[in-house]
Amino acid sequence: MAAVGDCFSIGSIVACKTCFDQTVEGEVLAFDQQTKMLILKCPAKASEKLNDVYILNLQFCSDVKVKKEVCTIPDTPQSLNLQRLKTRLRNSVEQRQRWAKALAAGVSNDGLNVYMAIAKQLPQHVRWSGQNIVIFDEVTVSPPYNLENITTNNQGGDHLLGYVKKLVGQFFETQAANAAASAATTKNPQVGTSNTSVSPAPTN
Repeated sequence: MAAVGDCFSIGSIVACKTCFDQTVEGEVLAFDQQTKMLILKCPAKASEKLNDVYILNLQFCSDVKVKKEVCTIPDTPQSLNLQRLKTRLRNSVEQRQRWAKALAAGVSNDGLNVYMAIAKQLPQHVRWSGQNIVIFDEVTVSPPYNLENITTNNQGGDHLLGYVKKLVGQFFETQAANAAASAATTKNPQVGTSNTSVSPAPTN
């Protein structure tokens, strides 16, 4: 096990657990000894051709392990788009802050999951207002977050209202399908899970 004070060579494979109890494992792109900041490149879940880049503060991580040590001098890594990384970091921090406010407001698990389903398609246009989910300041999804709890304050906002209802409807359909598939898999391990595609965001 590697301590926080250890130095990680570029190209090594390191795994650690974040303060959010998320395990991250990837290739070391950079490590700053003074600030304890570690940058890992991990395969993207969405595509085999893409990679996710994690910027981790090891002072807030635990169970840090070097899975594979690289002693040779690696090739010069490709330059990183720092502006994009800063934007992703800022968005991630803002997302965590919104999540914390939602938990403090007593939002249910269904509410959190519905919010995430909407935020995947409209990440910059969805926010919390107490226990309500607000989209474009026009459409509101109120507890218990069913289709009948979706309303709009804009008489001309039927298009957005319909789109949000479609997203929420698809989320519950996928949730029900996955639950049924999971139950079937328990009885018959050869049965796989099914996925439901999500409609693209409406264009103006």
